[in-house]
Amino acid sequence: MKAADVMVSDVMVSDVMVSDVMVPDVITVGANDSVQDVAQILLTNRISAVPVVDDNGRLIGIISEGVLMRRPESGTERARSWWLQALTDTRTLAEEFVRTHSRRVSDVMTREVVTASPDTPLGEVAALLEKRRIKRVPIVASGKIVGIVSRANLLQALASLKDETVAPRHIDDAALRGQVMAQLTATPRVRPALLNVIVHDGTVELWGVVDSDAERNAIRVAAEVTPGVRAVNDNLVVHPVLTGT
Repeated sequence: MKAADVMVSDVMVSDVMVSDVMVPDVITVGANDSVQDVAQILLTNRISAVPVVDDNGRLIGIISEGVLMRRPESGTERARSWWLQALTDTRTLAEEFVRTHSRRVSDVMTREVVTASPDTPLGEVAALLEKRRIKRVPIVASGKIVGIVSRANLLQALASLKDETVAPRHIDDAALRGQVMAQLTATPRVRPALLNVIVHDGTVELWGVVDSDAERNAIRVAAEVTPGVRAVNDNLVVHPVLTGT
């Protein structure tokens, strides 16, 4: 979010590290623990996954509630049709049987775990969560788990900025106008050359003609998130470009 960084106590939000928001006291299980124990831990602590560590505390896997959903003990085991089972190779069937029937964590855990280090920028972790479509990232230092960051932690970090961003620092109107113009230049699909920006006492007046409501909203938001802006008055006019047939 480089084009819309927010200044908070003179520190850019994009500079926030994982160590600033991670949960340091991580609940873990061992490879030899039972699946039933894991289920109880998830329920008791109201979490959806738990990292797996070896005897030295090194991360070796993770087990989530998803892998516990299809179990013969609860009558939820997946029932394949005879023809689908006939078309599935023997190795796949064997691996699936182990995952659904074994009572040991080592047999059902995910071994390839996406991790991050404590000094990883928070934005990179957010990108990992989105790209890999996962809900959490264990934080590892020297092979050992030192924390965990979930999607909920990202929301908590965002919510904690609310009160601090209400009172932006004072900045000269001319300098502020320059920052707004720079912000607009960095905003995709916006043409600052067609706009007029006037700043008075921290209030930004936007004038000009734009092609669409989407462009108009992008311009307004870009101005609103510029550090030092107190208010934005949107005087933009939408005038779509007509193309010949």
